[in-house]
Amino acid sequence: MSFHNTVLTQDVRQAAAWIRQGELVAFPTETVYGLGADAFNPTAVRKIFAAKERPRDNPLIVHIAHIHQLDRLVIDVPETAQRFMERFFPGPLTLVLPRHPAVPDEVTAGLPTVGVRMPRHPVARAFLEACGTPVAAPSANRSGRPSPTRWEAVYADLNGRIACILQGDRSDMGLESTVVDCTGPEPVVLRAGAVSLEALRDVVPETRLVARNESLKARSPGTRYRHYAPQARVVLVDHPDEALPDPRHAYIGLSPPAHPEAFGACCICPDVPTYAYELFDFFRRCDAQGCTHIYAQRVPRTGLGLALMDRLERAAA
Repeated sequence: MSFHNTVLTQDVRQAAAWIRQGELVAFPTETVYGLGADAFNPTAVRKIFAAKERPRDNPLIVHIAHIHQLDRLVIDVPETAQRFMERFFPGPLTLVLPRHPAVPDEVTAGLPTVGVRMPRHPVARAFLEACGTPVAAPSANRSGRPSPTRWEAVYADLNGRIACILQGDRSDMGLESTVVDCTGPEPVVLRAGAVSLEALRDVVPETRLVARNESLKARSPGTRYRHYAPQARVVLVDHPDEALPDPRHAYIGLSPPAHPEAFGACCICPDVPTYAYELFDFFRRCDAQGCTHIYAQRVPRTGLGLALMDRLERAAA
């Protein structure tokens, strides 16, 4: 179904009514805006892939309002997952768990696992509560584009393709959730995100990063295709002097270039969390200005820097 205009609302009950009717709703979370459908309605879930032009073999994350909703989604919660939930739920962490047979293949891409997250964003929590069902939701953007941190970015990508946008403030973090597979003998981080590897290891010291060619990557969204890319070419640099000043070029990083005024757009961030928060919004701003190149400074792969470098490298692929 196509819509002449997507409905904009701040009413969680109005937005949830669209979910119960089998339609798509974009909603704010603390990470980025999500594009939701009833996780147990295969027809509705297929609309997500059509609206985003997303490959069908890319699994979705299911968002819940309450822990008891896990009973409908998974057949087992390993002890490591229990420990992570005690520390990080609600929050920006997705756990990959053994899938319940009732979960449609459309959600899991036919995998025996399902990713589950409980957002902490108050509007997201109220929305999920009003839906009364787990909601499958990837980021609310056209596939491959920068994830949206504002409802206006969702509207720019998906107006007329989805029923409703639940309007909220700009996302708090700007990067997607961390995805951890808890189905094996040790937890494996499939996608770096807003919860750092160091924080996870404080809870379960055996937690490790997925190996580059490990087949487990298929269990997480955001790992198999070019993602997070603006229309401009993204060029990674170690030092701002490597960026070529030009009105058609942009720069983002922790250190300022010698002549920031020579760039069409420039974003100097005081720290890595600010860099992560600004990244996707800056990408979209550069596209709106018609920039041809975006120079992005590399950061150390520690803490949130691991997730930030993952997004930068995928954008530059």
